[in-house]
Amino acid sequence: MNRKLVTMAMVTTALATSGAFAQDVTLTIESWRNDDLVLWQEKIIPAFEAAHPGIKVKFSPTAPTEYNAALNSKLDAGSAGDIITCRPFDTSLALFEAGHLVDLADMEAMSNFSDVAKSAWQTDDSKASFCVPMASVIHGFIYNKDAFKELGVEVPTTEAEFFAVLDKFKEDGSYIPMAMGTNDQWEAATMGYNNIGPNYWKGESGRAALIAGAQKLTDAPWVQPYATLARWGEYLGDGYEAQTYPDSQNLFTLGRAAIYPAGSWEIAGFNAQADFEMGAFKPPVRNAGDTCYISDHTDIGIGMNAATPNPEAAKTFLAWVASPEFADIFGNSVPGFFPLSNAPVELEDPLAKEFVSWRGECESTIRSTYQILSRGTPNLETETWGASVAAIKGTETPEALGQKLQEGLASWYAPHQ
Repeated sequence: MNRKLVTMAMVTTALATSGAFAQDVTLTIESWRNDDLVLWQEKIIPAFEAAHPGIKVKFSPTAPTEYNAALNSKLDAGSAGDIITCRPFDTSLALFEAGHLVDLADMEAMSNFSDVAKSAWQTDDSKASFCVPMASVIHGFIYNKDAFKELGVEVPTTEAEFFAVLDKFKEDGSYIPMAMGTNDQWEAATMGYNNIGPNYWKGESGRAALIAGAQKLTDAPWVQPYATLARWGEYLGDGYEAQTYPDSQNLFTLGRAAIYPAGSWEIAGFNAQADFEMGAFKPPVRNAGDTCYISDHTDIGIGMNAATPNPEAAKTFLAWVASPEFADIFGNSVPGFFPLSNAPVELEDPLAKEFVSWRGECESTIRSTYQILSRGTPNLETETWGASVAAIKGTETPEALGQKLQEGLASWYAPHQ
């Protein structure tokens, strides 16, 4: 019997017996969300522990860029925490298939989530669910309202208006038009390509066509976003090539930049650091009247380490994460992470409300590279990072980038062969 089956047998036995826990069981949570450490320590964990005496929780995050490698090393060494924070789709699917995550499909609390919410943490046949869905994030742009008011510019709704606003800030010189660097690469793809791209490939229809092989990365809807990114470089300020993700965050929150290509995950940190009023606008459409598409990405789930010595306590914690109580606490403690539970949550943060309002105006999709298309080598997600940087820097043409990405995908993915 493999380790996963042994652990599941332990879980089943434990759940069939008394609900009492040995005192001072401590569950350790692995996560990449180091920005949320204080929120977990001061709000989320106290709420859980108050209702579940005998179970203590420790939130132990790793830097986002180091999380995947560090987690895999800990799992292989048998030193990982009891609870694993799950990235969506293929990254966590690989952990499940390696026997590191437990199938939670039979957990009653999973009925609190829609099939769409659960799909990011299921096997392709949807029979196994290995992480409790927690939240999605929405892409767009955060802007400095004071700067916009100072220059008398309006929030853009089309690409022409967007670049006109950037030109206005560049000509004035008081602000860097847009704060984003290319040093860390992932931002160029996540807050660049997969932010504006859905308006080109028409969200889910284009993403599904790419997975099916009906569209290719050399087709116009997939190449044109790189041409648009190529225009960004002149607005990112001097030295953007060496600018890190924290550098960009600081430039914006210090009031030195007018616009920040963003994900809603920035809201809590920006609220704490910026002393000016902020607003948000969705990715501008190409032409007035076009249907808008947003990346409303199933971003974060949470599962059980198959090797945990505390399976009963771990399942108790995961059931609580699936509850309306957690959804309300998390949605308002970590504004910009929108709970995936079916339970309605009344959001309090105005910027979070602005982001989530776009669900009623636009069609939602997820990041194009996350499901199925990054299972092979070369990995399409990381290849898109480099391609997006090259587009912004102007070191390769959009057409050449599309060709390179298509050849890489076709080298291992049958529908593109």
